[in-house]
Amino acid sequence: MRKASVNRDTLETKITVSVNLDGDGRGQFDTGVPFLEHMLDQIARHGMIDLDISCDGDVHIDDHHTVEDIGITLGKAITEALGDKKGMTRYGHSYVPLDEALSRVVIDFSGRPGLVMDVPFTQKRIGNFDTELFYEFFQGFVNHALVTLHIDCLKGHNAHHQVETVFKAFGRALRMALTPDPRMAGTMPSTKGVL
Repeated sequence: MRKASVNRDTLETKITVSVNLDGDGRGQFDTGVPFLEHMLDQIARHGMIDLDISCDGDVHIDDHHTVEDIGITLGKAITEALGDKKGMTRYGHSYVPLDEALSRVVIDFSGRPGLVMDVPFTQKRIGNFDTELFYEFFQGFVNHALVTLHIDCLKGHNAHHQVETVFKAFGRALRMALTPDPRMAGTMPSTKGVL
């Protein structure tokens, strides 16, 4: 089973992330940031990844450290659960619409961190949540999962729809990339022999 549990303790956050890459899309969240939890649930459901994430963070200051550090810890947990990457599909992509919004996410478990994110948010806040923090979440994830990630919101004027299409597409792209490829069983999906 491709499972992992990772703890991250700093002066700003105390986080535990448990993942099962071969789960059935169940999510359990206690982060103190309800809108982020709604988006994490999209990753679990559409990625078919079981996620259990708890965080005691300094949200009395703002949500920045909590959101970024959850991205970091989720990246570490997925990397640990994935193991040596032999036999995985490696690449994943997805387009997801929600009413007027449409997003595309493409991921490569390349071993090299890189984020290109073009999401022209139509609002700076969704409720109390600062939309700029989604960049911090994905940057933290990319740096610690060691993936190349391209995120584009191609259409949309409702900021909630924009974000939700991004997270649903991210979940589906993860699912594709993490799926074992029976034709690659025991083989590293790279001509270099390492990722």
